[in-house]
Amino acid sequence: MSKYFTEDKNFFKGTNPQDLIEKYGSPLYVYSEDILRERCREMKNLVSYPKFLSNYSIKANSNLELLKITRSEGLVADAMSPGEIYVLEKAGFEYKEMFYISNNVSEEEMQFAIDRGIMVSIDSLSQLEMYGKMNPGSKVAIRFNPGVGAGHSEKVITGGKKTKFGVNIDLVPEVKEILDRYNLTLAGINQHIGSLFMEADSYIEGVKSVLAVAEEFENIEFVDFGGGFGIPYRKQEGEARLDVKEFGRKLDVVINEWVAKTGKELLFKIEPGRYIAAECGVILGTVHSIKNNYDRKYVGTDVGFNVLARPMTYGSHHDMEIYRNGKIVNEGPEENVHVVGNICESGDILAEDRCLPVIKEKDLICITDAGAYGYSMASNYNNRLRPAEVLITSDGSVKLIRKRDTLDDLVKGFLI
Repeated sequence: MSKYFTEDKNFFKGTNPQDLIEKYGSPLYVYSEDILRERCREMKNLVSYPKFLSNYSIKANSNLELLKITRSEGLVADAMSPGEIYVLEKAGFEYKEMFYISNNVSEEEMQFAIDRGIMVSIDSLSQLEMYGKMNPGSKVAIRFNPGVGAGHSEKVITGGKKTKFGVNIDLVPEVKEILDRYNLTLAGINQHIGSLFMEADSYIEGVKSVLAVAEEFENIEFVDFGGGFGIPYRKQEGEARLDVKEFGRKLDVVINEWVAKTGKELLFKIEPGRYIAAECGVILGTVHSIKNNYDRKYVGTDVGFNVLARPMTYGSHHDMEIYRNGKIVNEGPEENVHVVGNICESGDILAEDRCLPVIKEKDLICITDAGAYGYSMASNYNNRLRPAEVLITSDGSVKLIRKRDTLDDLVKGFLI
């Protein structure tokens, strides 16, 4: 097996990356339909328990074409804003297939979901009070904080004692009082411990905690265990994958034991997050300059943090591959370099002191595992144009699924 992801997965299916850049511009997001469908199926079939659904988290990647593929694979979706609900509508999702997970929202936002009959998850006692006044006598879900957190950065740990998310599990009596006051029925509970866990134990611990909370409510219909399933961003270093089969086996055991104990055959959901979309996307960019600043060698590319924000925002690692004349550079001398973008910020760094094949100007850099929180966090900072997105379909054809920004797009919203 090659240590180069695109080579190992036949990512480009015979398409020349250089041809893609020449046709659609640089930088460019490229997605693999095969990998996306593979990840959807892994999550859909994670456990044997029959009443089980996998949510797709639109915040990871909201491209309409990718959303249509996830729906065709049987996934439902969670949304955190009216905009995400609107985009899910356009992708063909029905309101019954959506779960609105709110966080510190206005009455107007809440009403947007209520008007469409979408199941709403509430994140605090004060917002539960607000929801009760707006929609008395209805069903609602509540996001609990199980006291367990996990993630690759403090910024993405969403459970535990140092996060803004969820209702503490010791506040169940207060939750019941508000539900009774507004004649609300608690239809579901959910949690989310964080993003990018690579082993099952912390997640299973959170599952057990939220199932204990579920026993406190009589009319509950579903439990959403949340997600944050990780992918190996350091494949070139041999980082192991999350053992999905073993993880699914452990989750199956917990679910079936709980159902047998309580007699409640509920619907259970998961939110795999980045796991669905991350590995199906790469970024192709062009090397425009190479220089030495004192004791550092810099490889300058057109992939600034306006294109990929994760390294600057979270200190995240993405493997890199070099393409020259359409072919991957997988042999020859290597050197340590700093790979940077073209944004006017010293923090515009994609990789520090990274060992890569000796790079030349006009080479293409391929940044892997960029399908989640890549384009969805892209911006027009420095008034740079957001790149196009293309899909390499299962039959090997290339489909443009989002046009590259134009200069006119930069002034579209101004009153001029």
